[in-house]
Amino acid sequence: MGKVVGIDLGTTNSVVAVMEGGKPVVIANAEGMRTTPSVVGFSKDGEKVVGQMARRQTVLNPQNTFFAIKRFTGRKYSELNPESKRVPYTVRKDEFGNIKIVCPRLNKDFAPEEVSAMILKKLAEDASKYLGEAVTSTVITVPAYFNDAQRQATRDAGRIAGLEVLRILNEPTAAALAYGLDKADSEVILVFDLGGGTFDVSILEVGDGVFEVKATSGDTQLGGNDFDKRIVDWLAEKFLENEGIDLRRDRQALQRLMEAAEKAKIELSAVSVTDINLPFITADKDGPKHLETRLTRSQFEAMCDDLLGRLRLPVKRALRDAGMTPRDIEEVVLVGGSTRMPIVEKLVEGMIGLQPNQNVNADEVVAVGAAVQAGILGGELKDVLLLDVTPLSIGLETIGGVMKKLIPRNTTIPVRRSDIFSTSENNQNTVEVHAVQGEREMAADNKSLGRFKLYGIPPAPRGIPQIQVSFDIDANGILQVTALDRTTGREQSITIQGASNLSESEIVQAIREAEKFADVDRQRKERVEKRTRAEALILQAERQLRDVALDFGMQFARNRRQRIDNICRDLRDSLKEDDDRGIDQAYADLQDALSDLNREVRQYYAEDEDDDLFGTIRDIFIGDREQDDDFYNRGYRRDSDRSYGRDYDRGYGRDYDRGGYGKDYDKGYSARNSDRDYGRDYDRGYSRDSDRSYGRDSDRSYGRDSNRSYSRDNSYPSYDQGYSSRKPSKPSYQDNWDDEDDDWL
Repeated sequence: MGKVVGIDLGTTNSVVAVMEGGKPVVIANAEGMRTTPSVVGFSKDGEKVVGQMARRQTVLNPQNTFFAIKRFTGRKYSELNPESKRVPYTVRKDEFGNIKIVCPRLNKDFAPEEVSAMILKKLAEDASKYLGEAVTSTVITVPAYFNDAQRQATRDAGRIAGLEVLRILNEPTAAALAYGLDKADSEVILVFDLGGGTFDVSILEVGDGVFEVKATSGDTQLGGNDFDKRIVDWLAEKFLENEGIDLRRDRQALQRLMEAAEKAKIELSAVSVTDINLPFITADKDGPKHLETRLTRSQFEAMCDDLLGRLRLPVKRALRDAGMTPRDIEEVVLVGGSTRMPIVEKLVEGMIGLQPNQNVNADEVVAVGAAVQAGILGGELKDVLLLDVTPLSIGLETIGGVMKKLIPRNTTIPVRRSDIFSTSENNQNTVEVHAVQGEREMAADNKSLGRFKLYGIPPAPRGIPQIQVSFDIDANGILQVTALDRTTGREQSITIQGASNLSESEIVQAIREAEKFADVDRQRKERVEKRTRAEALILQAERQLRDVALDFGMQFARNRRQRIDNICRDLRDSLKEDDDRGIDQAYADLQDALSDLNREVRQYYAEDEDDDLFGTIRDIFIGDREQDDDFYNRGYRRDSDRSYGRDYDRGYGRDYDRGGYGKDYDKGYSARNSDRDYGRDYDRGYSRDSDRSYGRDSDRSYGRDSNRSYSRDNSYPSYDQGYSSRKPSKPSYQDNWDDEDDDWL
């Protein structure tokens, strides 16, 4: 088994961490951030985007951008309240009463588990890049107050993402693991976890490698998003009063309100007043409308008073279930970004009487704890014992619709409880078992986990058959049911499928679609990368052509340059037409053309180097003849050599050779051969190599410095040019130069 990572699948943000060197490490995503927004979107091209990229398109593409999916996980549509449905995207129910997320861009509906799987897939891929190996196993955290259906749905999301979920871990317990890993002394801590969409309270006894959960409570429909909605409603009502327009009916306006509300909430944690400015929020027949207002911290706290009351109840219930009072609590750990609100800190301090601990990162501590649990399962950590509890009571529906509890809430898990049932009619051969979860007395008021029937009961008077029904809750908090007919001794193990909103066939289909999506995404990514490479190669070719033209002149490799220009034009046309085959062909041709051009440039330099080597050898045998002249031509100013020597050779010598004087002279005196035999060899061999042997050294020691001091500092280039035009100064060392008359013969 490879590395096991810990994932905090949050409502607002998600985090992934891993154990390295015995210590938990938070893994940054591909964008370099340690937290990844739990947002999935589909662009106008149908491309799937996850995280920050998806969050950026929420305003302009609200119907195809999905967030806060965690609130819909493992729930039926009938369980949603009106507030939960008020999101910019469309939420509907299918023929089975399950929740579906509508994606108009793809003309497709997604189950919440499928959207969560996309987030998990993104986190696993980022972790794989960091670790250098594929991540296939994980520990995923869930709110402590998640019921069995929600836990099953989270596990299903992991399966769809291609991950083996080794453990479903409660978020407060994970935070306690991260906080108390190195605690030697035993202490009782209260973990107050207020995230974006859920709220949990857990009381644990931590110390010496033992983490025992005493009690847990919470609210899966209470979080920072609810505080944001209070600001949204306040802004919308104020705008409705002033302008007569309800912004909540406009998807884009609603999304902008939600983002502004979240920003205002965060700012009010640090300042006492904040300005909210939303220009062009909407428009009517009179023109565009703007929203400008000011919100104070006292106003915000006043509108959230009932939410604070909902925070108090789980704390009191957890203390009561643990048999403790606030005085028994020795440490308070705040978890979740929403605990940064001053009003929440004051509430906790007022209820417990302790200043909350600020030593943990509220955003990352849950993922760190999940990584610790992953390290335990992977064998990296030992001597750590985790004793968690089930958050809700589990039982059966009996006659009259009454719920009989088999496993009370806050029972340490894993746990197995059994009870004996019998038939209610004579000769009854089938018994229906209805498993429910919750704290209400009537089964109908609790969460139905599923119904199943036991067949093959031998005919007998009612009350005679003895059927032992056992409930098993594993370390993940997931329920299994086993039935034993004690009359025949036949045992039958039953997994409650109704706890998950997706059947096994639907899960398999979702896995296939996820793999298909992965292939489509990979192909789309390859196409984008191909176009990026092609555009980069075009820019490289253009830059290279400019450099060659500057260094060697426009006439150098003219044919190759024209060929490269034509290929660049074809490649641009293929990119514009989105012709994959044309792009591939033009890209390959351009690479070949650039390679040929580079080869020609290298060959040119190689010839120069060979000539220089030959000249150095000649210089050794000839001596220092006319070294002063060569120094003047080469050493005095290398730029002068280019402007005078090269220009002279090309301008004067070449023109001279080509002119009537040069051609006849060339033919009569075999100047071409002489030029090659003596002039070129001598010129390159002596002049260049003298430049290398003497001129280069002299050039570096004197020539360059002299050039800089005279030519640059004292502005002597004009002198060189003037001198060149008046007196050629033996430019090519021709045989027909008269040294005495200082002129041509």
